[in-house]
Amino acid sequence: MTDLLPCVLVETAETADAAIIWLHGLGSDGHDFESIVPALKIRPDQKWRFVFPHAPQRPVTVNGGMVMRAWYDIYEMTLERKVDMLNIEESCQQISALIEAQIASGIDASRIILAGFSQGGVIAYQLALTTEHALAGVMALSTYLANKSDVPAAAGSHNGTTPFLIHHGSQDPVVVPSLALDAKKALTDQGFNVEYKTYEMPHSVCPEQIADISAWLHARLA
Repeated sequence: MTDLLPCVLVETAETADAAIIWLHGLGSDGHDFESIVPALKIRPDQKWRFVFPHAPQRPVTVNGGMVMRAWYDIYEMTLERKVDMLNIEESCQQISALIEAQIASGIDASRIILAGFSQGGVIAYQLALTTEHALAGVMALSTYLANKSDVPAAAGSHNGTTPFLIHHGSQDPVVVPSLALDAKKALTDQGFNVEYKTYEMPHSVCPEQIADISAWLHARLA
C-alpha cells in the first residue's frame, strides 16, 4: 500500500463520525480552505473531521512547465480543457485511499463528503462517478468535468442518488461559467441529483456562498 497523501486535519470533536475531504486548486495546498471551517457554524455536538490533502508536486504545461502542487497536468486552456487523464486517475486513487482510511477509522461512507475547488473539483467529480462507495454528498466549486462524455447513468452508479452541489462564479475568467453548466447538464441528463447556484464573484469563494455551503453540509450530515 502506498503512503497516504499528507493532509491538514481539522477536528471539531475528539472522535469524528463524519468526514469532509476537501481538495484545493492548482498551485495551492491543503491549507487553502482550512480558514473556512470556523465560518461554517459547526455546533458543539457535531463531530466532523475536515481532511485537506496536499496535491503532489508536478510540472504544469500551461504554466510553462513550472513545478507546483497539482492534481494533474493541464495541456491547454481551451474550453475542451485537454488534461492528463493518467494524472487524474492517479489522483483519484490517492483520494480513494483517504476515503478508505476514514472508513477504517470508523466513519461510514454515507457520512463522507467529497469536495473540491477548481482542479480539486475535477478529481471530486471523477472519483464520485467511479467509486464503489455511496457518499453523503459531492461539492464541486468553480470546476468542470474532465470528460463529460464518460458520465455514467445514475441508475448504474453507486452515487446515483447522492446530492451533487455545483457552485460557480458568474465572473470566473479561469473556469468559465459555461463549463459548470456543461457539467450540470451532463449529470442531470444521466439522472444525477444536482443543485446548482452561481455567485457574483470571480474564481474564488464569497461569504454568501460559505453560508450556503454551511447549510448544505448540515443538511447532508444531520
